Amino acid sequence: MLIASTSTIHGSGYLEYLLDRLKIHFKSTEEILFIPYARPRGISHNEYTTIAVKAFKNIGKTVKGIHEFESPETAITNAKGIFVGGGNTFVLVSQLYKNSVLLPIKNAIKNGTPYLGTSAGSNICGLTMHTTNDMPIVYPPSFKTLGLVPFNINPHYLDPIEGSKHMGETRETRIKEFHAYNTPPVIGLREGSWIEVKGNQLTLKGTLEARIFEYNKAPYEIATASDLGFLS
Repeated sequence: MLIASTSTIHGSGYLEYLLDRLKIHFKSTEEILFIPYARPRGISHNEYTTIAVKAFKNIGKTVKGIHEFESPETAITNAKGIFVGGGNTFVLVSQLYKNSVLLPIKNAIKNGTPYLGTSAGSNICGLTMHTTNDMPIVYPPSFKTLGLVPFNINPHYLDPIEGSKHMGETRETRIKEFHAYNTPPVIGLREGSWIEVKGNQLTLKGTLEARIFEYNKAPYEIATASDLGFLS
């Protein structure tokens, strides 16, 4: 699994910063199943899939959207590679439950199907979607998600800006609120960072540190290339 904070970093195209890594990650397949359910900016599934098609064309891969199949569950079962894009996590999780594909995705990954998640597609890799940044515009049947890593994820993690006059909550404040009611660890993934999962090995990748939040502990930083297994 590749669990990325974002699909696009400042000054680059869609997935451009990850393409070299994706060549290796999806080396065993020529076609990738794309799940566009998160619908960023409310765009259609077809429009979103077209964006993914253009990106993967750069590394010689073809992409087909899950909405193009008669049976979403069968599409997952037959997939040789899976990509779940970003957008609104509430919308994504609602559609995953509605189409009965959350468990098939989990089983496919456990059986060795390579998976890429960005933003909302990364949120769902954690224990729950409680640490999403998104507005609750729809109500999913459950906040439980794939649970394939032993922590929650906060993608697009932002540090407080010194001197800012913004009066709203910082990301750190929101995660502390989460820990007032929940105990799982949370990883704040900064833009351009990702978690690489190979079997039981979990490693922070990218050029930036990540911020770790553990229940009843002060938050702290870990360096890129760090093993995240200690959070199990």
